[in-house]
Amino acid sequence: MIGPLLGNVSLRVRSLLRRVSLMMKPQVVFVLGGPGAGKGTQCSRIVENYSYTHLSAGDLLRAERAREGSEFGQLIDSYIKEGRIVPVEITITLLSKAMEETMQKDDKKFRFLIDGFPRNEDNLTGWNKVMGDKADVKFVLFFDCSNKVCIDRCLERGKSSGRADDNRESLEKRIQTYLQSTRPIIELYEKDGKVRTVDASRCVDEVFADVKAVLDKEG
Repeated sequence: MIGPLLGNVSLRVRSLLRRVSLMMKPQVVFVLGGPGAGKGTQCSRIVENYSYTHLSAGDLLRAERAREGSEFGQLIDSYIKEGRIVPVEITITLLSKAMEETMQKDDKKFRFLIDGFPRNEDNLTGWNKVMGDKADVKFVLFFDCSNKVCIDRCLERGKSSGRADDNRESLEKRIQTYLQSTRPIIELYEKDGKVRTVDASRCVDEVFADVKAVLDKEG
């Protein structure tokens, strides 16, 4: 069942990318950090103060999971509940579509914060293969935060978020997935000098002051 679905996704990706390539090349900042590191909060602040569009890989996947008639909904649901990473073909389809729609509405909106992606080597390989020459990755904005702080924040968020994965069992799986799969990706980008690290254990305003310094320097 998964094979035919992913085959359909690949066709959609190619179609979307042909249309995206006709527009200005997207300028991308990958936003990475553990669950609860404050990526979404800081991205909202960035959008308010800079000309970026925030695309959360997790939010796009959750929206697709909830969308009535989605052919990927059940598959995405099982991956999220198990704390596993959704197949890259699906995630890139959703990201490409979101970038295309944003740039079609306003051709001046070509700068994107992609939050929570790439989360593993498969994500990175898929991105480089499909999007490598169609989008410019400027740098990785890394929100560094201890596992304990991340878990405590997510458990507090879970009291009101309604997210199925904001519980201790799912969080422990997500933290392990992050440590085993995402941290190595951050380290790869660090070797290329493309990581900008921010201490995310502090309050929102203090963290954003550092984020602002990074963005002002990068231009």
